[in-house]
Amino acid sequence: MMFSKILIANRGEIACRVIRTAQRLGVKCVAVYSEADAGALHVDLADEAYCIGPAAARDSYLRGEAILEAARKSGAEGVHPGYGFLSENADFADACAQAGLVFIGPPAAAIRAMGSKSAAKDIMGKAGVPLVPGYHGESQEAALLQREADRIGYPVLIKASAGGGGKGMRIVDQAADFAAALASCQRESKASFGDARVLLEKYLTRPRHIEIQVFADTQGNALYLFERDCSVQRRHQKVLEEAPAPLISQARRNSMGEAAVAAAKAIGYVGAGTVEFIAEPGEGKRAGTFYFMEMNTRLQVEHPVTEMITGLDLVEWQLRVAAGEALPRTQDELTINGHALEARIYAEDPAKNFLPSTGRITHLATPAESRHVRIDTGVRAGDAITPFYDPMIAKLIVWDADRPAALARMRSALAQFQVVGVTTNTEFLARLVVCEAFATADLDTGLIERNRAELLPAPALAGDEVLALAALAELLAIEQRAQARAAGSGDPCSPWGTSDGWRLNQDNHHILVFRQGEREQAVTAHYRPGRYELELPGGRQTLSGAWQKDGSLTAWLEDRVLQANVVRSGTMLDVFFRGTRYRLELHDPALHEIETDAHSGSLAAPMPGKVIAVLCTAGAKVAKGTPLIILEAMKMEHTIIAPGRGTVKDIHYKVGEQVAEGAELLGFELEPD
Repeated sequence: MMFSKILIANRGEIACRVIRTAQRLGVKCVAVYSEADAGALHVDLADEAYCIGPAAARDSYLRGEAILEAARKSGAEGVHPGYGFLSENADFADACAQAGLVFIGPPAAAIRAMGSKSAAKDIMGKAGVPLVPGYHGESQEAALLQREADRIGYPVLIKASAGGGGKGMRIVDQAADFAAALASCQRESKASFGDARVLLEKYLTRPRHIEIQVFADTQGNALYLFERDCSVQRRHQKVLEEAPAPLISQARRNSMGEAAVAAAKAIGYVGAGTVEFIAEPGEGKRAGTFYFMEMNTRLQVEHPVTEMITGLDLVEWQLRVAAGEALPRTQDELTINGHALEARIYAEDPAKNFLPSTGRITHLATPAESRHVRIDTGVRAGDAITPFYDPMIAKLIVWDADRPAALARMRSALAQFQVVGVTTNTEFLARLVVCEAFATADLDTGLIERNRAELLPAPALAGDEVLALAALAELLAIEQRAQARAAGSGDPCSPWGTSDGWRLNQDNHHILVFRQGEREQAVTAHYRPGRYELELPGGRQTLSGAWQKDGSLTAWLEDRVLQANVVRSGTMLDVFFRGTRYRLELHDPALHEIETDAHSGSLAAPMPGKVIAVLCTAGAKVAKGTPLIILEAMKMEHTIIAPGRGTVKDIHYKVGEQVAEGAELLGFELEPD
C-alpha cells in the first residue's frame, strides 16, 4: 500500500524532485532544513518542515537522530534519502528500520556490501562481473602493494578503498614514483574517510565511464533501464551525461545490462541503483571491453536522462517498490526512445580550476520547460549559494529524437540560461557541447583536460555591439529616473526633470566609461531627437531601442537589430548577448549622483562583506542620513545610510549573512521633495 506521508532527508534540487513526484501520487511530504536553508525552495514545496540544526551539514543533514526525531513528530511512514548525505549510510538505514520507518532505498546489508570498494570487487568477481586487473586484498604492506603494482603494470591507479569524489586517488606512471604516491594517497584517504586502506587497478588511459541503471523489488525481480555515458568529467566528477551511450552496440548494451543485474542480485538489492563500468576503446570510437568499477546504492544525480528516454518516473518506482509493490514493468517491456543530455549548472569558475563561487543569485532566467526541455533545481532568484553545500544551481536536461537533435536543443537551452550574482559554468558547458570531440562522440574521461585550450579560452571582450547595448540600458535608465523625478516634482517643466544631456553652449552628450577586467572603454552618447549617436571604439553609429515586456532589451544599431538581456547590480552590468555573458563595470560620477537622488530604487553593498546589524524594519519611514545597515568588510565597519527622507520597502539580508559587492541590501523609496 502506498505511503500517506514520507520525509525527505535531503535538500536542494533532489528534495524538490522527490516532493514533486510524491505529491503527484497523493503522498504528503515532510522537509528537513538547516538554519541556512530556512527559506529554501524545498521547504516551501513541502507540506510541513522541521529545522534540524545549524548550517554545517555535520550539524544538520548528517544528524540521523535529528532527522528521525522529525519523522517521529510528523508521523512520516518512510524516509527518502535522496543522494549524498546519509543516502548510502547503512547505519542510518538500520536506524530507520529500528524506528519503524521504511528506508526508501536498498537494505542496509546491500549498502554495506558495496561500501568498501575492495569487498565490492570480491563480490562482483564471484558473481562473474568483469573486473579491471588489480589488487583488492586486505594486506596493506607497502612492499606488497609495490609488488602488486609491478605485476599489474604501469600506469596503475591507487584508489582509497572507502573513497569517492576523486579523493584518495593517484595515477602512477612508473615504479620509481609508486612509494611516494602510495603514502600521499593513504594520508588523504585517512583524512577524508578515516580509512587509509587502498586498492590498485590497471589505469586505462582513455576509458569511457558508462553506467547501468538497475532496479529490483522485494519479490525477486530485477531489471536494467539501459545505460548512461558519464565520461565527461572535471576533477573526477561528472559534469555532462547522456543516454543512451553513443556508439555502443546492442550486444554490448545487453552484456553490460545483464552484468549489472547479476551484480544487484548478488547482494540482494532492492530499489534504484547504478552499476558503474569503465570501458576500453574498441573499434573506432565504440566502447570496447568493460569492467566493473563500483555500485552506487542510491538514485543518481543524472537519473533524469534515463527518465527522458524511457518515459518513466524513477522516483515513483522507488516509492512503489519501497511500499512492497512489484516492479511496474518487465525487461521485455522497456524500450529506448530518442536521446537525452543533462548538463549540471554549477556556481563555479572554470577559469580558476572550477573553484566554487558563493553569493546571492540576483537574476535567474531559464529556458521554458517543455517535453524537450526539463529543469531540476532547488534555487530561485534571491537565494544564496553558500559554502556549506554543493554549489549546484540546476540540472538542465534536454531530449530529442536523436543525438544531433538533442545537441542542438542543449546548445539553444544553454544560451538561454542566465545567472547573475555568482560565477557559473554555463558558458563552459556551451563550449563543451559544440567542441568536435564531444559532438563526434569521441568520449573518454580525459576529454576536458585534452581540449582545455578550446574549452577555457580567455574571456570574450566586449565589442561595439555589447558596449552599445550596455550604453542603451544606462541611457534608458537615466530617462526613467528623470521622468520619475519630474512626476514627483511641483514643476514638471523644470530642466532637472529632463534626460537629454543638455549643457549650456555645448553639444548635448553623456560619457559612459565601461571597465572589463583591466580594459577601460569610453562611450560618448550624443542626444538626438528619438535616438542617440554613439562614439564607439569602431566609429560613430546611431542607436535607439526599448525594454520589452519580458525584460529583454531590443536595440537598433545602425541597420542591425540586437536582442539581449542586461542586468544591473550596483555598478556592474551583465550583458547576455548571443549566448555569451559580458560583465562590465560602469564608471560615471554623474550617474552615481543621479542614482542617489532617484525617486525609488535600492541600496547596494559597496564591497563584499558580512551584515552585522540591521537598524531598520520593512515599512519604516526614515529621514535622510538615517543608518540602515552596518556591514563588516576587511575588518572595518561600513554604515549604509538613507539617501533622503523615504520608506524602507524591504530588507534582503539578515544579520550574519555574507553579501557580494553590488548586492541589493534593501529596497528604498524616496519621498518627493
